[in-house]
Amino acid sequence: MRDIHDHIIQSFESVRSALMKLDMLASDAILFLVDDQQRLVGSITDGDLRRGFIRGLGFEDSLLEFIQPNPVYIKDTDYTTEQLDDYRKRNLKIIPILDTDNRIIDILNFRLKKTLIPAEAVIMAGGEGKRLRPLTETTPKPLLVVGNKPIIEHNVDRLVNVGIKKIHISVNYLAEQIESYFGNGSAKNITIDYLRENKPLGTIGSILLANEFAHDDIIVMNSDILTTIDFEDFYKTYKNSGADMAVAATAYNVDVPYAVLETDHNQHVKSLKEKPRYTYYSNAGIYILKKDVLSMIPAGQFFDITDLMEKIVEMGMKLITYPINGYWLDIGKKGDFDKAQEDIKHLKLD
Repeated sequence: MRDIHDHIIQSFESVRSALMKLDMLASDAILFLVDDQQRLVGSITDGDLRRGFIRGLGFEDSLLEFIQPNPVYIKDTDYTTEQLDDYRKRNLKIIPILDTDNRIIDILNFRLKKTLIPAEAVIMAGGEGKRLRPLTETTPKPLLVVGNKPIIEHNVDRLVNVGIKKIHISVNYLAEQIESYFGNGSAKNITIDYLRENKPLGTIGSILLANEFAHDDIIVMNSDILTTIDFEDFYKTYKNSGADMAVAATAYNVDVPYAVLETDHNQHVKSLKEKPRYTYYSNAGIYILKKDVLSMIPAGQFFDITDLMEKIVEMGMKLITYPINGYWLDIGKKGDFDKAQEDIKHLKLD
């Protein structure tokens, strides 16, 4: 993984230095020139230097003479996935991400990360995991290792891979272990803060413990899920629908081993289905919601996310489902944990 400073060059540096840095970047060869306040000034590629030499510029000239002065960039809290799709179609590969003062705070490399979802995430990790005892007597369920890392870290890494830069983790039971494991998130180049419950607040109530959310949309998910859900497609489906909230759903099939008679209100048989299969969709514990919806959650009270969903429906707001087409497993019991250990060998989660 490249450091953002690999792509940054100061305006006072030499042309020779720029050539050396571009050579080290190989297929990712582009530099972004910044001023003494670290604000973006322009971009430089091998081609820009070559064209400068053709115009008569030399190694002693300022890099400012070689740059492209209006490079494409992304504002940290002001972009859309449609904008990123357009950049990909234009075959742009590496784009600087700027803060409100036009300082470079990150680099998007489409070779390493396919998108940046403009949202924050909340991971619910406060449960005791009683059904998994004795495994959870001294270890919080989110930190139980599946494959080569804890359950929760699989989810954190998948969120990071779609561009989530800030994650709030709701903690309670053995909270200090989770806080110690992730720290402030700097090891993953993100920001992590912790929502510490003094009392149980249900499956969504603790979200109000967050100081603020910079984005208009929030991804909320349980920590003990193993899934290959396509977060980008989930987000796009939610946005395109104009929904106030979206809930991911997993298919649950019921096979009836007998012929089923379908009748009208007079018990007259209208049709007969031989050993039918009925498909139902169950709450998968992953949601996207508008920040404005948080005002519907009572502060300091036990409140489940199903309570929020019922409120949204009652008020005539828009709640949609998103069927998960890939893998999904809720690790609630010992049998689920054992299944996860086998399934992880065949899953591509990162």
